[in-house]
Amino acid sequence: MKTQLLALPRWQALLLALLSGSLITLGFAPFGLWPIAVIALTLFALLLKDQPLNQVIWRSFVFGIGLYAAGIHWIYVSIHYFGGASPLLSALLVLLFAAFMAAIFTLPFYLFGRWFNHHSLALIIALPACWLLGEWMRTWLLTGFPWLFIGYAHLDTWLSGWAPVAGVMGLSVISVFTSGLIAQWLWQYQKSRALIIASGACIAFWIAGAALKTITWAEPDEQFISVGMVQPNVDQSTKLNWDYAAVNASLNQLRDMSENLWTNNWVIWPEAAIPTALTYQTALPFLEEMNTRAAQSNAALFTGVIFADRERNHYYNSIAGLGEGLGFYHKRRLVPFGEYVPLEDYVRGLIEFFDLPTSFINIGPREQHGLIAHGIRITPAICYEIVYPDLIAEGARETQVLLSVNNLGWFLDSIQSKQFMQMAQMRALETGRYLIYSTNNGPSAIIDNKGKILSHSDSFTEQTFTGQIHPVKDWTPFMAIGSGPLALLASIALLALAFPRLQELIPGAQAKRD
Repeated sequence: MKTQLLALPRWQALLLALLSGSLITLGFAPFGLWPIAVIALTLFALLLKDQPLNQVIWRSFVFGIGLYAAGIHWIYVSIHYFGGASPLLSALLVLLFAAFMAAIFTLPFYLFGRWFNHHSLALIIALPACWLLGEWMRTWLLTGFPWLFIGYAHLDTWLSGWAPVAGVMGLSVISVFTSGLIAQWLWQYQKSRALIIASGACIAFWIAGAALKTITWAEPDEQFISVGMVQPNVDQSTKLNWDYAAVNASLNQLRDMSENLWTNNWVIWPEAAIPTALTYQTALPFLEEMNTRAAQSNAALFTGVIFADRERNHYYNSIAGLGEGLGFYHKRRLVPFGEYVPLEDYVRGLIEFFDLPTSFINIGPREQHGLIAHGIRITPAICYEIVYPDLIAEGARETQVLLSVNNLGWFLDSIQSKQFMQMAQMRALETGRYLIYSTNNGPSAIIDNKGKILSHSDSFTEQTFTGQIHPVKDWTPFMAIGSGPLALLASIALLALAFPRLQELIPGAQAKRD
């Protein structure tokens, strides 16, 4: 196979890179075809092996375009249907965003092509390490976009046992290690001590994952909390309508749908349940009524609402606690263009998409006290924040329950909601916490401390539903260490592989060895 791959015309190699990147999407929800993701990664590894630097960069970039164009094509929906862009312009913007993300994806593979591609351990050590550094970088670079991490494809495989220990990125590195190992065997079938050891390690990782799945790192309390959720299924165009009658109708709907839920300990309304035409301050008469109703029932009510800080002229996408629910939380990870506009002075007004009525939100303070109800502390996450592994793990250290409120109506009935739910399940598994997952359009869900969905609502239906959760006080290993040590280990592994070549660059080093 080595000879055939090295002789492959460049255009064919790029086409295969595009195809392999696109196929990765089939590993995620709603498809769940994780073996295809393993095969696609194996093909990607083979396409990089022993190639010159410029080809490694181009093939990685084209792979990234395939990955993001297929995996996040659903942003077309928000740009076209709610941003007012034409179908052609919407498709072009999706492609531009995919190319931008592909460029970021390619950055660590410059290191792979420059230093490691011809190393005998390139596919077994360097490739997984570079992949891991790339995923880690995408959690913070330019505020981050931690989507399509390959570890999510293994939420239901043996590897998921590693999630409470090493997080989703730990699953990613084992998955890429597996594909790199397969690629090395295919590249040049020749037994070596390193290859046999790596094969044994790979088998051990998978078997250990199966064993780790049986461990409950953080034991839930016997005490349970009954939860009622309101899923109003308000159309996105209605939510953005500032007409008084539409706003009043939305408030009446929330009041009426909640009436049968006050027997629960907690009642949850989704992100921006209070229409965006109102802020917490202007909605106070209604919120005070709901506060009284919740208090009379000894229930905690949590709702999404826009909070206005008039002194600083800041607006926050927030969760407010009412009744027995205490505290405010202001969102800290914002959605580009949906909640704020990058390069605002240059792009505002160009097309309707850059002027969405919700794109005025400010970043919440880093240090916040969070939410509490009936003595139980809660880690809140508003929509997009639930996809940040370390953000949630860090917050969960001082809390016993996870709460995610969302409004996914921007993407209609696309695969986005399925991908999003899968990532939320991974956060529950990583932290060993029950997760209340509330959405405007559905599905909403109760997710247990093993990342399993206990109950859920239907999509695009107006409904309420109830469930039970259990507080969890203990920490998982991942909560204690986060993703940082993995990134450090990957960096050390790369430095160790590169050390002989680095020595050659040190003046006088070769003479000393001679």
